[in-house]
Amino acid sequence: MRRPELVWFGIGGVPPNDSPEAYVWEQRLHWVMMGVALMSIPALYLEELSDARPARMLGAAVEVFILLAFTAELVWMLRLTQQRVAYLMRNWLDLLVIVFTIAGLAGFGSEWVALVRLTRAMVVGLLLVRAMAASRRLFRRGGLPYVLVFAFVAMLLAGFGFFWLEPTVRSYGEGLWLAIVTGTTIGYGDFVPTTTAARTFAVFIAVLGVATMSMVTASIAALMVGEDESRMRHEMHEDIRQMRLEISQLIDEEERSVIRELHLDVRELREDIAKLREDVRKALAARE
Repeated sequence: MRRPELVWFGIGGVPPNDSPEAYVWEQRLHWVMMGVALMSIPALYLEELSDARPARMLGAAVEVFILLAFTAELVWMLRLTQQRVAYLMRNWLDLLVIVFTIAGLAGFGSEWVALVRLTRAMVVGLLLVRAMAASRRLFRRGGLPYVLVFAFVAMLLAGFGFFWLEPTVRSYGEGLWLAIVTGTTIGYGDFVPTTTAARTFAVFIAVLGVATMSMVTASIAALMVGEDESRMRHEMHEDIRQMRLEISQLIDEEERSVIRELHLDVRELREDIAKLREDVRKALAARE
């Protein structure tokens, strides 16, 4: 079950006590939709910052794909869930993404340039909120490998981006090096973005690098805290086991003491009965 505060952000997920199949599909689509949401960044870049018509058309195609993916996910989850109205209320962010994406595509190439750009920027913001919510699992214990893989793949793709956008970069290796020094905010100065497109791309990579480093730090902290919790839990279980053993020993000693006293009482009772029988026998013999 999602935390209650996530509902306010429109990412509440499947309502409680719903169909088990809906929960299964929610887990299956989790990382897929996170990747689809991150595709909004290159789509915005291609449509708004590229002068080439093929690149702008490619950005529009990516935006259409995002729209279809979110629409398909929403329709499929509404088919599986038993509480359709509650699901829509808990996931209103998906509805906003679909509506604003349609609005942006409807104004593509029209005279409403400022409104279209604002709409696309809002779509990217909404999708990034969805992606960040999906990535919250990376901050849990055991999420560090996923963060490192994400950072590795992001740097590889960023290398291609700089190789394509920056004219001073003549090889993929140089593009990868520029991506690393940009993402880590080192900036040696041997390679620098010189075009508007490369500089804009560098801003995204710098923000992504800082965010990734924060995620790595948070994952390491979660791992250390998790180890401390495991050690404390082990110590607590050991104390409980020792306490149970001591209680068991006390009970055994008490039982043995009670049994011993019971045997003494039974022996004394038998002796009293034997004496009583002897007295009765003597009394009967005297009467005769």
